Formats: sequence, C-alpha cells, structure tokens
Amino acid sequence: MSAQAHDAGTTGLDRETIDAPLFAPDAFRLSDEQAALTAKVRAFGKRVVAPRAAFHDREATFPIENFRDMHGEGLLRLCISKDEGGLGADFQTYCLAAAELGRYCGATALSWNMHVCSTLWSGPLADELEMTPADRAAHRARRSVHYQRIVNDGAVYAQPFSEGGAAAAGAIAFGTEARPVAGGFIVNGKKIFASLSGAADYYGVLCTERAEGEAASRRNTLYLAVPANAEGVSVVGDWDPLGMRGTVSRTLLFKDVFVPEDAMLMPHGVYFQAASRWPHMFITLSPTYMGLAQAAYDFTVGYLRGELPGMPPVKRRMFPTKQIAVAEMRIMLEQTKALWFQAITEARANPSREQVLRAYAAQHTVMENANAIAVKAIRTCGGQAMLKSLPLERIYRDSRCGALMLPWTAEICVDRIGREALYEPGEKDD
Repeated sequence: MSAQAHDAGTTGLDRETIDAPLFAPDAFRLSDEQAALTAKVRAFGKRVVAPRAAFHDREATFPIENFRDMHGEGLLRLCISKDEGGLGADFQTYCLAAAELGRYCGATALSWNMHVCSTLWSGPLADELEMTPADRAAHRARRSVHYQRIVNDGAVYAQPFSEGGAAAAGAIAFGTEARPVAGGFIVNGKKIFASLSGAADYYGVLCTERAEGEAASRRNTLYLAVPANAEGVSVVGDWDPLGMRGTVSRTLLFKDVFVPEDAMLMPHGVYFQAASRWPHMFITLSPTYMGLAQAAYDFTVGYLRGELPGMPPVKRRMFPTKQIAVAEMRIMLEQTKALWFQAITEARANPSREQVLRAYAAQHTVMENANAIAVKAIRTCGGQAMLKSLPLERIYRDSRCGALMLPWTAEICVDRIGREALYEPGEKDD
C-alpha cells in the first residue's frame, strides 16, 4: 500500500483533531510567535505526517512527500531569517517545533533536523561567531544562494556526519577530505548513517581541508554543500535497521567530487569555532526524542482511557497497577521536559561550564528516558501494544536509537559530565 493510499484511510475527524501542546505556552512562557509556530508544526504532524509514518517505517522508505508538503507550509525555511524569506525561528523555537513533529514520526523529525541545521548553523549560530568583515560579507552572500534554493525551490539539505571513527565525536579530524584546487575543492571520502541519502538535493558534508603534504587538523574542518547529482557522488549499501527506518541513512561515497568554493556553508575555521564555542549545536537530535517520549505517554493514557482512534472503547484505567505506572511515566516525563527546556533555553555562544554540563545531562536524560517511557508504556498497555497496527511499537524502536547517536551518545555525555565536573580546564593529576 502506498503512503498516499494510507493517507486516504484516515478519517477527516481523526486528522483534524489537534493535540495539546507538548510545552504549554503559558506554563513555559513562550512568545506568541513561538506558540503559533509550534501549533503549526503540531497540526501539520497530526494531519500530514502521522498517517504516513507506519508505511515508511514498514518499507524503510524515505518520506519525501512530507518534505514536499513542508515546503508548502514554509517549514523548510523555519530558521532562515525573515528578511531572506524564512520564518526567522531561533534555536529554542526550532527545538520546540521539532519536538512537536517527533510526536508523530520520529524518522521525519530526525531527518528534518538534518535539513534545518544547515540553515540554523549557517544562520543564527554563525551570526554569533567571530569573522572578519570580509568573511562575514562573503558568508552572507554564499548562504543567501542556499537559502533561496530552499525558499523558492524547496531544496532539501542533509547533514551526513558519521564516518565510523572518532571524528564525529570531535576527537580527530574528519577522514573525508577536501583538497583545495582552482575555484573550489576536490572531495574524497565516505559518510555512514547518512540520513536522507538518495533523497536530499544537497549534502552538507563536514570534511577536512587538506593541501598536499599538510597534516590533517580539526581546525581545518569545512562545511560544504555537495550537490547530490555531482559527478562522483554515490549512495551504496542496504538500510534495514531496528528503528528510524524512514531516515534511509545509507552510505555516501565521494570520489574526486569537485565542489565550488561558493558551496561553503561556513567560512574557513568557523565550524571549529562553533564546535568549541556553541556546544548546544550538538543537541539538535534530542527534540525528536523529546517528542517520542511525549508520544509514548499520550498513547498509554489514550489506550487506558479507551480513546484511541480505531480501537474499541474499552477502558483499562481502573486498575491500580495501571494508575501507578502512568504516574511513574508522568513523573519521568515532567523531569525530562523541565531539564531539556532549561538546556535549550541556555543555548548561546560561550555558555558557562554549568550550562554545558546541563546540556550534556539534558541530552543523556532525553535519550535514555524516551526509551524508558516507551518500555513502560508497552508493559503497561499489554500485548496489543506490540502490534504493528498501533504506533507504540514503532515509538519504542525509534526511541531505542537515540542513545547511540553521535556526536553526543549517552556514554559520551556520561564521560564528559564526570570528567568536566571533577577537573577544571587544563587541570591534570600529578
């Protein structure tokens, strides 16, 4: 059955019912603009994205039609400034919007993150970093070209990151390299778990600029928009994972790919500066999992109240064991939301040590608790919750993937919290 056919099987009433906000505007002091944007994404997720989620999960196909529809809704240009035709969302607003989308399809929300970060990193984030006046002027001219592709044509950008080594965690230089040549660069290398592979129009590739005979250095990281149809770009391998199946994160190969200089999404040296001075840029995967945590809780409440669409109206809420389980889920959810909201509110250039530690803690908490809530949801709802006809088992599988995702896996967060809490910068044991 096609995704379009699946759409047709959803009633108008079901598709138009609007869920309560994940972060209530009054309680979390959201601006009117934030409330409106998150409501727009929530309605889009419920109406457009949710009906297609099961199909793309089952088939492990990319939901490109969601992105085409996002273009019509203006969501591809969420973080592009208003004076360049975008919606002008900042970091916190993006995170809140992405969490809402994650409630309806984890794979779509995670893939949307890869696209939006191409504009978030090159836009609001880069604007807070140091550049010479000439570099800033050149950067604004280059990014305007990319932004107009998105605004006018609905171009989709990906952000392949991982290579199978320590580079994605920031420990060593990226193995994918860009050799300077007249007018641009020759790119060679490989990216694994490359979401949107075969679907994106441009791949925002992090690579190491390296001239002949020069040593590789993280300081020379480039961020290049490589056209998907450029000669030498290929997509290889199968994609049949546990969860996040709709991201279609196959392997990208780059063989002597010429990329013009105006394809730079950040000027020379600015990505390294961003990674050092804007660490919250690495928690943009977490909104998807914040949404999944809410989705698991919402499913459980609806199931126990006998209010799930398409299910018999059988109430199971009267059993004390069910009530205790829901209470425990709610407590975990509220703890997760509070810490995560504080962390995304503190995102900025040059955060304090405490703010960075809190960001690590928030990332770890969201990624672990999303799955913990989903596990308890399945246990609480019982056998029927395991059926693929219901979304909970997909939420469970998607939520299990979060703790594994670079650059801030759950283990990396724990390691950094412990080390940075105990050692001042530059401090060593004798």
